Amino acid sequence: MITAVRDVFSGAGLLVRGAGIVLSRPKLFFLGAIPPLFTSLLFLGALVALLYNISDLAAWATPFADAWAEGWRNTVRITAGVLMVGAAVLVMVVGFTGLTLALGAPLYDLIAEDVENRLGGAPEVDESLAGSIARSVRQSLVLVLISALVSLPLLIAGFVPVAGQTVVPVVSALFGGFMLGMELVGAAFDRRGLRRLGDRRRALWSRKALSLGFAVPAYFLLAIPFVAVVVFPAATAGGTLLARRILPAAPPAAPPAAPPHGYPQGGYPPHPPHPPQHWQPPHGPGQGPGLPR
Repeated sequence: MITAVRDVFSGAGLLVRGAGIVLSRPKLFFLGAIPPLFTSLLFLGALVALLYNISDLAAWATPFADAWAEGWRNTVRITAGVLMVGAAVLVMVVGFTGLTLALGAPLYDLIAEDVENRLGGAPEVDESLAGSIARSVRQSLVLVLISALVSLPLLIAGFVPVAGQTVVPVVSALFGGFMLGMELVGAAFDRRGLRRLGDRRRALWSRKALSLGFAVPAYFLLAIPFVAVVVFPAATAGGTLLARRILPAAPPAAPPAAPPHGYPQGGYPPHPPHPPQHWQPPHGPGQGPGLPR
């Protein structure tokens, strides 16, 4: 229990440490803030549209309450509206992260690379930029789809008295944070050849407290429209730090094999000594060896 609590605080510290790293590189920080600014405007417009129409959507989702007393009907529809907004925020945060990482892939690769270079031991990238972006977009769509599918039963569970207003929001935050963490560790995992979502899931799940301690605060901060602009570069650096914590260190390069006994260090056999050259007197014309005198 103590270890889990320590890991939670340690995970939150990775987000703070990531902020310190990117703030020490102001130019990189401001460049990293441009993609989330664009996506924040996009998603803020979608959220405003949702809030503007939330009453109609809540009524559409609860036709069974039409004949109820006004007090109960309003309670059910307010609950439905809150849950719809919560589910939309969950999907938006994961989608926001995936879209922002795809739009700013070169910039966030620079942030991840800067973190790796500071700490040392970073493997070289062996994938083209175009291939990396295409795979990132594809995986982000998968994560958004999973988030949308999970948000539906969470929305339904929100109608359960007491548990729907206490347990469900906590589960939603934990799930959303975990999905966000899978996005943010992507660059560091890719560098190490772990390019499947299953690789990320297993690694994060092996250190649940540490991963959620980092990802859940990042999830809540990224859910605030323009705070996300400042937080996103820090979360990217923190995701690289988290990946380095949960993945085993790369083994050191093997030293060159020792040459066989008697061979020099370069590994090539020594040149055989030249046979001794015996001096022979010169022969005159017509008196070579084997010719009659």
